[in-house]
Amino acid sequence: MVRYVIFLIVLIFACSVRKIDLQRFQITGFAQGTSYSITYFAVDSVVSKHAVDSIFNVIDNSMSLYKKGSLINYFNLSKSGIVIDEHLKKVIEKSIETYKQSNGSFDITVKPLVKLWGFGVEKINNIPTHKQVKEILKNVGSDKLQLKDNFLFKKQSEVEIDVNGIAQGYTVDVLADFLKMKNISNYLVELGGEIRVNGNNPFTQLPFAIGIETPDEGLETEGDFKDIILLSKGAVTTSGNYRKFYYNGKKKISHLINAKTGYSLQNEMISVTVVAKDAITADAYDNVLMACSIPQAFSFLKKHPDLQAYFIYTNTDGSVADTATVGFHQLLKNKRHE
Repeated sequence: MVRYVIFLIVLIFACSVRKIDLQRFQITGFAQGTSYSITYFAVDSVVSKHAVDSIFNVIDNSMSLYKKGSLINYFNLSKSGIVIDEHLKKVIEKSIETYKQSNGSFDITVKPLVKLWGFGVEKINNIPTHKQVKEILKNVGSDKLQLKDNFLFKKQSEVEIDVNGIAQGYTVDVLADFLKMKNISNYLVELGGEIRVNGNNPFTQLPFAIGIETPDEGLETEGDFKDIILLSKGAVTTSGNYRKFYYNGKKKISHLINAKTGYSLQNEMISVTVVAKDAITADAYDNVLMACSIPQAFSFLKKHPDLQAYFIYTNTDGSVADTATVGFHQLLKNKRHE
């Protein structure tokens, strides 16, 4: 999944001089339209870049809209559906679950709307009309999907899916599971700012430090951190509207499309950072919370205590403010050292 709204920067504490058997290894590269970085601690380099890139290739063959011949593209071109692999199946299952939990706020059948507004594979020359939006909405809604065993049905032939809002988080989980399979217990996996960690830095015995960057539409450099959280187990993802957008006159059109109205989200949210047990969950629900008002978001989170979140938003007077759940506050670096 290509993500342009990320502002999570990974900070790993410098190694101490204490002698231990474990070594620090790092694999970096470019995949899914963004960069990735895998840091792990082991006695030997048991994970290769070739193995990591092979995982990316398998996942792209399953759900990349940019890869000709991928399963997701075959599904979108089909009249009634296709047999899918385990990767796409797990993402579809989570997507449908999130669709129901969010009362339709998270919806992977939004693809025709994403394309209509110029945020898909192809760009547009003109802003869509109300009539075009209304027509497209007839084919939007995850209730038009049905998963039975390994066959994904579509109830209307025009239904198309886009899993970019969740696939990158899923990929991070797959990579983390691969490290676990190699008996690696201390690691950090980052893909386009989506992060999953386990354990600590063995050299410092401290959790991994993750910086939350201050969002700025004109931001050219990284490193201006709003806060830093310390995490030893779980995932952190961020969704925001401050990087991938354009203006129609004075109106800002972001890539975050409301599947119910057919139009770009227009609320006070600038970004939402979510901490969850795994990256697919965090990735799905950062989108859900971006569609909420602040009161709606906290009401939703009361029903989902397994999620912690941090919000940056705009006040009615135009000033920028932030707030967070109690659980997120407890992860803050300054809080941990009070």
